Amino acid sequence: MGYRFGLFNYSTKATGGYVDFDYFRLGTNPTDNNLSYKSVQTYINPVLPGDHPDPTLLKVGDDFYHCGSTFHFNPYLPIYHSKDLIHWEVIARVLPQGEAKWVSDKPSAGIWQGAITYFYGSYWIYFSAGGQWVSKASSPKGPWSKPVKVVSNPKTGDLGYDNSIFVDDNGKPYMVIKNGQKVNRLQELGADGQLKGEVMNMDWINAKLQYSWAEGPVMAKRNGFYYYFPAGDVSGGQYVLRGTELTADSTKWERLGNFFKPITDDKVGFRRPNHIAAPIMLNDGTWWTIGQSYEKYPTDDWSGMGRQTALYPVIWEGDRPWGMAPTTSPVIKPKLPQSRISWRSVKSDYFNSDSLSLDWHFLNKESATRYSLSGRKGWARLSPGDSLTHLLQKETDHFYTAVTKVDINAMNEKSGAGIYLSSGNQKVQVKLYSGYDNGKKILFKMGNQIRTVANTAGNIVWLKLTREEHLLTGYYSADGKSWKPIGEPISSIDLDKGQPNFNSWVGTSLGLFAEGMPADFDLFICKDARSILPAVSYNNQFGLVKVSNNNTNVVTNLTSNGGWLMFSGIDLGQQAPKSVEIKAVANSSGILEVWADDLQTGKLIAKIPYRAAGKEMISFKAAIKSLKGQHDIFLKFPEGASNQLMVNNIRFVD
Repeated sequence: MGYRFGLFNYSTKATGGYVDFDYFRLGTNPTDNNLSYKSVQTYINPVLPGDHPDPTLLKVGDDFYHCGSTFHFNPYLPIYHSKDLIHWEVIARVLPQGEAKWVSDKPSAGIWQGAITYFYGSYWIYFSAGGQWVSKASSPKGPWSKPVKVVSNPKTGDLGYDNSIFVDDNGKPYMVIKNGQKVNRLQELGADGQLKGEVMNMDWINAKLQYSWAEGPVMAKRNGFYYYFPAGDVSGGQYVLRGTELTADSTKWERLGNFFKPITDDKVGFRRPNHIAAPIMLNDGTWWTIGQSYEKYPTDDWSGMGRQTALYPVIWEGDRPWGMAPTTSPVIKPKLPQSRISWRSVKSDYFNSDSLSLDWHFLNKESATRYSLSGRKGWARLSPGDSLTHLLQKETDHFYTAVTKVDINAMNEKSGAGIYLSSGNQKVQVKLYSGYDNGKKILFKMGNQIRTVANTAGNIVWLKLTREEHLLTGYYSADGKSWKPIGEPISSIDLDKGQPNFNSWVGTSLGLFAEGMPADFDLFICKDARSILPAVSYNNQFGLVKVSNNNTNVVTNLTSNGGWLMFSGIDLGQQAPKSVEIKAVANSSGILEVWADDLQTGKLIAKIPYRAAGKEMISFKAAIKSLKGQHDIFLKFPEGASNQLMVNNIRFVD
């Protein structure tokens, strides 16, 4: 059978106009499209997993930049960079907490909006924090200027908290103003970044609450038409209006209805995408946007991770834009140069730098002052005050193993340090730590789920937290090689599901903590390669499917063309492992290839031979070429009969 590709009603530019395809089908016969089974031609959403709310998107030359709402996470306003719209890295943080004394760090507060733009030869960030503010830079990497408040006037009114910037074909920039439910306005910006001229009052857009809040409006222009895209509210809904002129006159505008095509894939969890960025056109004439959505299935809720951001093709039916319906199937990626950036995931850190990686954040301003990278060379020191202090990243995956090595001499019940997994408002917390409870103990807690064992390792102890969807398991070790479990797994359902007040608008974070006394951390590893990686935990794939084999979850090939899968950000450590091992059921003989970083421009690091062994799940192993550090790891299935190899897991071995 063929593999049905997840790209519907996609418009491709052709002579004399546009040709619409209902779908693109890959058959079993070798064709040019067979490359998709052998190289990375597709992606699976979300491309920005974890908490990335209210995204804005900017294209300048061959580079793309993204920023969005930060809320109380600081340093504020991280700027992401990409070359291909799929792989993203943090390149700057606009506003350090020390320069944001007026910004509240209470949950649900902080900085809203984060609209990145470019006009009049400079980069600009507009954001809301007790008013509308703007910073300016000659490069998105900074340095960014001290924020200046945007001045309004009685006719324009309050500037709200969900604005964006639209730059017309003639280079004139406009602020797309949103304040409350019924205020939707537009006003030109001058070379100083301030409002100028007369405001265009477009309050008719949501005068009858047609679009709930009509929040996060963005604008684009194509073929002489202006497009205005308001979102419904935080729970979903995305709409589009089309105008023949840039005017407040409602008779010049037409309401086109929903932006996204109806969902036909019943397996989709990101079912309510909205708050899209202004769609952009690439050099090949295709259009794209990014948008947020909570992840929730009929019987499985991951809303606690926050609003995750996905990449959507924009389909044009004449001059009517449609966002591709969310799908679990692979989507043809934009025709852009190969990126050298890894897939977005939690980053490991060995604390060998003099400055803190831009991937880290804090949930309050005090914690941002409570770390040191100089107190002990090669270690991060957390020195709490009266409350817990932490060092965190946005949680990005349903499966991973996080590892740290901590040094603390806990002397009372109030002191401890280790791995921390928390909701954004810290109301629901998971702690795996070295502490004290009638003696030195290793403790593993979430709410009233408590696991405790005696600490036989000493002040310096290794800790490991393994997540397999909603099950968390804690381990400890004296040497980082021989691990002991800390009781039974803990259920994280109460952390992972939707929280009151939308989890204070943010998502879960993973990292380190200390309380009661200072503690030193030698490293933080996420997606440890020496721990078991379930095959079903892939972040991208083509030609494969998840199935159950004798009540065991496996991944296998759908067709005789083979296929591949990718695990993002696997940390092979500072010393290269010697071999790689899979557990699988093999129905024939063949070779499974293991690649790092890419299937074409990356490195082939191992060839694992396998042989038919009936229905038994057995191990197959091969030596690997020397490789250290954090990499995207690919498994490439060979051509042959479908279901010839059913892989359960992979791990790297010393």
